[in-house]
Amino acid sequence: MHPNAVMLAVVLLGNLMLPFVSAQNAGFVKSPMSETKLTGDTFELYCDVVGNPTPEIQWWYAEINRADSFKQLWDGARKRRVSINTAYGTNGVSVLGITRLTLEDSGTYECRASNDPRRNDLRQNPAITWIRAQATISVLQKPKINASDQIILSADSSSKPVILQCNLTTAHTPHKESFWMKNGQEIPNTRTEQRHTLYRITKPRADDSGEYMCVYTFTMAPNANATIEVKAKPEVIGHKRSENKNEGEDAMMYCKSVGYPHPTWTWRKADGTSYTDIDNSTGRFFITNRDNYTELNIINLDIKTDPGVYQCNASNVIGNTAQTTILRVRSNLAPLWPFLGVLAEILILVVIIVVYEKRKKPDDFIDDDEPVGPMKTNSTNNHKDKNIRQRNTK
Repeated sequence: MHPNAVMLAVVLLGNLMLPFVSAQNAGFVKSPMSETKLTGDTFELYCDVVGNPTPEIQWWYAEINRADSFKQLWDGARKRRVSINTAYGTNGVSVLGITRLTLEDSGTYECRASNDPRRNDLRQNPAITWIRAQATISVLQKPKINASDQIILSADSSSKPVILQCNLTTAHTPHKESFWMKNGQEIPNTRTEQRHTLYRITKPRADDSGEYMCVYTFTMAPNANATIEVKAKPEVIGHKRSENKNEGEDAMMYCKSVGYPHPTWTWRKADGTSYTDIDNSTGRFFITNRDNYTELNIINLDIKTDPGVYQCNASNVIGNTAQTTILRVRSNLAPLWPFLGVLAEILILVVIIVVYEKRKKPDDFIDDDEPVGPMKTNSTNNHKDKNIRQRNTK
């Protein structure tokens, strides 16, 4: 056989074998993990698989102690409490989520994956064509906690302390301790082993408002909690009183507040005796809101239209408050003003000197034609004549 023909046959055989060499059976990169949850909670299970081609993913469910009763789960099942989100790329990734858990949601959840071309053939054994990863979800009855109602702080409430209370009345497992949290952060020195716990706000202010939570821990069960909302009207605690910029530059004004719930922010500009909402028709105004913080940025300042009084307004269900910032826009010649002022002073001084010199009296000048020495007066001559007469008499 010709050597070139042998080489061509080898190349063709390699190309034919390439799909088989690069093929890869399905395998798990991340498997779902077992969890214990309380009624009313939410759980999510993750499944990440790899293979070539990318494997298909399915979710199945079986009741506890009934491993032979698996049923496939679909997105929107159980009165739309079930959600399944799957994405296929280099890997296949799927997330199973169930909200508002009930005791009936306890069971075994199974992630199945396969890239076998025969996987959907009913004559094939699924145990051979599909790989499986299981997680057990145990749902326990949520303990009953009696908590204080929501509290609204008023302007005159700072003189009266506020007491938040929680009482664990029913629990199926012994509890260990309890503690308090505010806005997701644990409040120091609030841990106790008592079933009845309280938190005192001695002098409540707007910055004491927020979402408070009493949390109970258990030995054999997840933590249980109850939420108490302490609401207050927004109070602006930080803002720029004024902003001085040159035309063509960018200006930034901000406001920061305390109070709960987080306010809705609006920016306005003074127009005579009233305020009008910021109009971004020029595309130069940008407002950024983030919970208790807002920011107004104006780019490429216009000396004719942009100067004025700007107002940030914070509003929630309890009330609203506002603060103002004065924006001043200077001409581009502003940096030259000190130099021009000095130059003007010099010119004025020169003019004064010139005017003064021109207004001098002629007697103030020395005439070059007059003699420099002292002049003899008539009184001196008369005195000499008198002496002569006296000598002649003798």
